Amino acid sequence: MAHPDGNPAHHTQKMKGELNAIIDHLREDITKVDDPQFKAMFETSAEVLGGLVKAFTHYEQKSEAAWKG
Repeated sequence: MAHPDGNPAHHTQKMKGELNAIIDHLREDITKVDDPQFKAMFETSAEVLGGLVKAFTHYEQKSEAAWKG
């Protein structure tokens, strides 16, 4: 009998939600601090996490783009 959490889409969707929440938080904080290095670090972090969200989406769509540069 398969485990109820055995569906990969359940996990990728959950992680995408959590990552998107972090991305939103990072971008909100960029507006609160007046330090160029801080802003760059938080924007870069949001972009990197956005790449993970995109990879999860490609995985869900069974796209080979998730595994190519």
